[in-house]
Amino acid sequence: MYENIKVIAFDADDTLWVNETYFREAEHQFAKLLSKYETENKIDQELFKKEIDNLYFYGYGIKGFILSMIECALEISNYQISSKTIESIINIGKEMLEKPIELIDGIEDVLQNLQQKYKLIVATKGDLLDQERKLEKSNLLNYFHHIEVMSDKKTKDYKKLIKHLDIKPSELLMIGNSLKSDVLPLVEIGASAIHIPFHTTWIHEEVTVQETSTTNYKTLSNIKDVLKFF
Repeated sequence: MYENIKVIAFDADDTLWVNETYFREAEHQFAKLLSKYETENKIDQELFKKEIDNLYFYGYGIKGFILSMIECALEISNYQISSKTIESIINIGKEMLEKPIELIDGIEDVLQNLQQKYKLIVATKGDLLDQERKLEKSNLLNYFHHIEVMSDKKTKDYKKLIKHLDIKPSELLMIGNSLKSDVLPLVEIGASAIHIPFHTTWIHEEVTVQETSTTNYKTLSNIKDVLKFF
């Protein structure tokens, strides 16, 4: 079914390596810092709202997350938060940026096999410097012909990528963990997509049953299962 494919694109976070788990850990640390002001559930809700409001300004990634945490802490504490606590919030973010890269089990085997027959690229969103750093630390760079760090992953962004690659939509396959970012926009423009869910998904990336009910894509439980089709 993938006989027309020339380029296979991989999402990075939670497809090549573990990422979202660290955000959940950071949110828990953040809630503990603010526990005298609100419950963890309420703090999580307020932080999520702040992150969504700030996507316009900061885009995706850890740096924007740090700024959102600081803003959220100021508001939740009614601007009573100490400079020491703000320093602790910044340190949560720095710890995230310095996390070791934990590759998804089996990803290197998949890349080794597919690299022999296809042009492989990374198509990810987030902070450019952070994603470049993670790719460097992952030791996966040699597998990829091209790295595209996108400000967002909507149909217009993928159309731009396809034009840059000088291929037809039907010649692109995207592999990723997010239905919203890695699957639905691709199917909409006539490309192929394989969904490999990660056990933790940011609520912003969740989609409804209605959004996926008429969409044609494959869902696999493990990245290694990709090789059954190639």
